[in-house]
This record gives sequence, structure tokens and C-alpha cells, in this order.
Amino acid sequence: MKHTLTVGLVQQAAWPDKARSLAESERGVRDLAAQGAQLVMLQELHATHYFCQYEDPALFDLAEPLDGPTGQRLAALAAELDIVLVGSLFERRAAGLYHNTAVVYDRQQGRIGHYRKMHVPDDPGFYEKFYFTPGDADAAQGFQPIDTSLGRLGLLVCWDQWYPEAARLMALAGAELLLYPTAIGWHPPDDDAEKRRQKDAWTLIQRSHGVANGLPVLVANRVGHEPDHSEVSPGIDFWGGSFVCGPQGELLAHAGKESELLLVELDMARGEETRRMWPYLRDRRIDAYGDLTRRYRD
Repeated sequence: MKHTLTVGLVQQAAWPDKARSLAESERGVRDLAAQGAQLVMLQELHATHYFCQYEDPALFDLAEPLDGPTGQRLAALAAELDIVLVGSLFERRAAGLYHNTAVVYDRQQGRIGHYRKMHVPDDPGFYEKFYFTPGDADAAQGFQPIDTSLGRLGLLVCWDQWYPEAARLMALAGAELLLYPTAIGWHPPDDDAEKRRQKDAWTLIQRSHGVANGLPVLVANRVGHEPDHSEVSPGIDFWGGSFVCGPQGELLAHAGKESELLLVELDMARGEETRRMWPYLRDRRIDAYGDLTRRYRD
């Protein structure tokens, strides 16, 4: 029996001004809900600029508790529009303890779950380890899907998207969708060929998670040039490219480099059909994978 779910993605620019950034997020969510979206996902750190390009202790003032002003605004929006809404917070968990956290709001229920980014990068222009502590790897958090009125969401964040282990663990816990709020872009001096390789690899790895697990994948990225306010680097050109793919990796919608809304009707029964044809979970050699918990096989 066909079971459909209408999903929407907001691909937007963002600014240091939270009010401006959140107004842009809200506009996109409202537009998608008006078009029939039942589930809407925003990009990583949509309420602010991508501040991780440099290290500045004063920027911890941007962080909020889970139910701070930004969380309250998103919860109210989900309730008003009667949707499931996936947002992103720079979370202040305690003094000196901060996370990059994706949060799920379910219609009138408010906040029903959250996921704290597990893989935290530290590269030029992406100094996230200075700001974010990885999520707790326990049964209550870790790679645990979030149950909603629309299904079980396997919610991961940005750098998590490069790790097949994360997607697999979500699938093994019964996720029905994989969702990746993201902030990724180009180093402006790179040549066009290098930029093309990077973006193609980014799209390919996430589509492969859909293939390997028989699940639809939703990815929302930001757009626009964001300067490095320390003036050490030329900033980042966020490439957009948000997309939705089906359980065989087939692209159902793919955004360009500008602000854009994606709306897709997913046939949720196709995951079951795909897994019957390609039973990867059945044929896994779980007796032979013990070394996956080692850093490296010397």
C-alpha cells in the first residue's frame, strides 16, 4: 500500500543578526507548509552566520539552551502550522559545555527530541572543535532515531554525513528517513575542477547512504558567501545543492546555488520494496566486523 509523506527543505543565506536569519527561516517554513509540506527541515546553524571560521570566545554568547528563544520560536511555528519541524541550535548545555544540536518539534507536542552532532571537524575555516562538544554516545543519545507523528527520523548533522557507520546505526535502529542539516562550502581560491570534485563527492556519499540502507535521504545546506570576520581567510562560498533522494539513491529534487525551497512527495513504501530486492541487512557478516571498533588495523 502506498504511503506518502510530503517533505520540504529550506535552503537559505544566514547572517550574524539572529532576527534576520530566523525571519528568513520562518518565511521558508511557512511557504512550504502552505504548499502541503508535513515535514520541514532547516539547515545547520540557520539562526546565525557560520561563526566557526575563526575562534572567538565572545561568540559563545550566541548559544542558547534547548528551550531558549530560538527553540520557543520554532516550537510555536511547528504548532501553528501543524507540521514536524527540524531546526538547528548552537546549544548551551552548561557553562563551558556547548553542542551543535538538531532539534525536532512535532505539531502541538513541542520539542520531542534532539540530536547532538557526533563527528565534530577541525579544519581551516571549520574550527568546530573550539565551539562544540560531541554528543554523548549512549543509548539515550548517540545514533538514535527520533520518533515523530510522521515516522522515525534518523537525524545526523553535516560532518556526520561522511561516515557510513552513522547512517548504518540509524538504519539498524529503525530509522525511516536519513536527514542531514548541513553547512558546507568552497574555499574561494580553489579552482573550478576542485570545487566540482568536492561537491560531487558530497552529494555522492549521502546518496550512497540511501542506497546502502534502503532509505530516503534529505539534505539541507546553506548558500551565499560568508566572510571570515577575523580577516585571516577569504571566507566560505556555501554551495547550496540541497537535495532529496530515494532509497536507491535516485535524485528526486536538487537545488542550485541560491536560496531555494524544495518540496517532494516521498513514497515511503519504496523503502520496504527496495530492501526486499537488495537485502543488505540480511547478508551483513556481523560475526566478521569486530575490527570496525578499532582506530586502524596495524
